[in-house]
Amino acid sequence: MATQEKEILQADDLAGLSHEQLLRFYRTMLTSRKIDEREISLRKQNKTFFQISGAGHEAIGVAIAEHCRPGSDWFFTHYRDRALVLSLGQTPLDHLLAAVGSGDDPATGGRQMPCHFSDVRLNIATSSSVVATQFLQAVGAAEADTKISRIPGIRDLVHNFDEDEIVLVCSGEGQTSEGEFWESLNSACNLSLPIVFVIEDNEYAISVPVEVQTAGGSISQLVSGFPNLYIVECDGTDIVDSYRAAGAAITHAREQRAPAFIHAHCTRPHSHSMSDDERAYRTEKELAAQDLRDPLTRISTLLVENQVTTAEELEGLELEVGEEVASAADEALASPRAAPETAMRYLFSEDSDPTSSDFDTEDDPQYSDDNLLTMVDLLNACIKSEMERDPRITVFGQDIADASREEALSEVKGKGGVFKVTHGLQKQFGSERVYNTPLAEANIIGRGIGQAMRGLRPVVEIQFFDYIWPAMNQLRNELATIHYRSNGTYSAPLVVRTTYGGYLKGGAIYHSQTGETLFTHTPGIHVCMPATAEDANGLL
Repeated sequence: MATQEKEILQADDLAGLSHEQLLRFYRTMLTSRKIDEREISLRKQNKTFFQISGAGHEAIGVAIAEHCRPGSDWFFTHYRDRALVLSLGQTPLDHLLAAVGSGDDPATGGRQMPCHFSDVRLNIATSSSVVATQFLQAVGAAEADTKISRIPGIRDLVHNFDEDEIVLVCSGEGQTSEGEFWESLNSACNLSLPIVFVIEDNEYAISVPVEVQTAGGSISQLVSGFPNLYIVECDGTDIVDSYRAAGAAITHAREQRAPAFIHAHCTRPHSHSMSDDERAYRTEKELAAQDLRDPLTRISTLLVENQVTTAEELEGLELEVGEEVASAADEALASPRAAPETAMRYLFSEDSDPTSSDFDTEDDPQYSDDNLLTMVDLLNACIKSEMERDPRITVFGQDIADASREEALSEVKGKGGVFKVTHGLQKQFGSERVYNTPLAEANIIGRGIGQAMRGLRPVVEIQFFDYIWPAMNQLRNELATIHYRSNGTYSAPLVVRTTYGGYLKGGAIYHSQTGETLFTHTPGIHVCMPATAEDANGLL
């Protein structure tokens, strides 16, 4: 993008922003930058383990936060979203505790790298190092909003629900090359969900430039064919342009209950991380041109030229913020490191023992020994009885509904899954609780995770075990680690059903694979493999 000419903006050109707002924005952006600088210094002293910067993304971050409601809206963040989460209510100490691997780190208890943001108080969902997995989880979280609104008896059983809440999900432009990004847009648009996608485009995915990642070099152009998607593009280094764009997109999602998309052009003043050296692939000319668009320089110039403050006052503020960050760094360095004996804690919930008597059920006489039934019959009976007991349970997957077209339900016997495990459930419990999904395994698991984090109890089906592999990231790197990596503050009570072998002859190598051992070696997941129909019912 071309460098913008300097001009003195009038009140109308400031998008209605007050002097107080602009100064607050600047302070938060400056705080974010000072934390980056302090972390870089600590890393050079070998006092931390890793550093990745949010520099160049500060303006779009604070602009977005100004239109959001922490603790009401939900946030699935990107590792460069430091300014965003600071604006939502996190502190420099929170971030520096993470940087030093402190056991007092509120986000992860020292379990993760820095900038893997998480805050249950603010509805900032726990994040991982895996790119693009957050998109489908965010869709599931937004989907939960619609379920909580529409399913009777559910509101009193979940927490943190507001009628006009939205979900916000952020990433860099490189992550849009992942298939799960496209799956998430497809479902968000198809279901008309109140979700805002934010793509922070600094033109590089480590060393790979945007024109190599994205056909045509513009992700907003590439997604423009999605129906029902409101798209805005802005200069993410310009606080006023960012504020306008964020306001338009977030207002649309909140009021129209429909998806919106922000394409923000940012910069990356530092290398990808301190493990990278951008001088190996970027020219000095390119780096110099980027420096002209530094969001801190641009907002400070705007403040002085529009007489919001003076250069001297900004210098004083910089010293003040620098001292605050330095003090937080000293406190973090003095904090206790994560204790080795806590390393295994939070692999599973400490509040629930699945082998306890809490899970005992009474025998149902209709399923007596005199009335021998198949595994399918007893699985269906289990799901039915649990759905009657708990309105939070949703059931979805490929082909599991009786019929997706409502007008057909009264005339057809119903599909109910390729093995009929869910037959009749949609007719009994309705299409809000039992429904089909696209043929996309990661979509099924990712949305299930998002719903579960919001307090629902999804039970999802992967049609054949042989096809579970596209969901491996969501299962292994996400679902299994959520409770652990969030220091026990988040949970995702998701049940995944899949099948192999049974009721099928001639399935060959793609309908009869047995790879359950791969999942038994995944800490954080319980694996059940029933041998009998009664076992299947009880374990489910």
